[in-house]
Amino acid sequence: MIVPTIIEKWNQGAMVGYDIFSRLLKDRIIFVGGPEGAVTTDSANMIIAQLLYLESEDNDKEINLYINSPGGMVSAGLAVYDTMQFIKAPIATICMGMAMSFGAVLLAAGSKGKRHALPHSRIMIHQPLIWGGLSGQVTDVEIESKELQENKTRLIDILARHT
Repeated sequence: MIVPTIIEKWNQGAMVGYDIFSRLLKDRIIFVGGPEGAVTTDSANMIIAQLLYLESEDNDKEINLYINSPGGMVSAGLAVYDTMQFIKAPIATICMGMAMSFGAVLLAAGSKGKRHALPHSRIMIHQPLIWGGLSGQVTDVEIESKELQENKTRLIDILARHT
């Protein structure tokens, strides 16, 4: 993905260049989606780091989380969700494009009265899925099935709490 660079003039005429995402972060805007769009461990860590940074700068000022995501890993998404609930700064969530699967959970997790979807947005939820097939002994399948059921219950509770 080619990321545009923004050039700004500083005091005394010095010029500085920012990638567009870093520049928007100065305005308390975070994007959930990234180059591949899915919430992965790497993208979740980036989102969490940005949330924590903005919280440390001013925990009373609103953070805007723009979402255009097909979803992703439940464990990575829960890490972002937990951080959103942990920090004190209000978080506005805005869907532009799509908030599917865990993207929809993050959209719902915004502060009350600050959850939005642009007119042509698509929002979709579904039951947790098994990725990459399932194999192993019967006990392995039972453990995976139990984990899926726990994730389903956890996500239903989160969505019910926020909507």
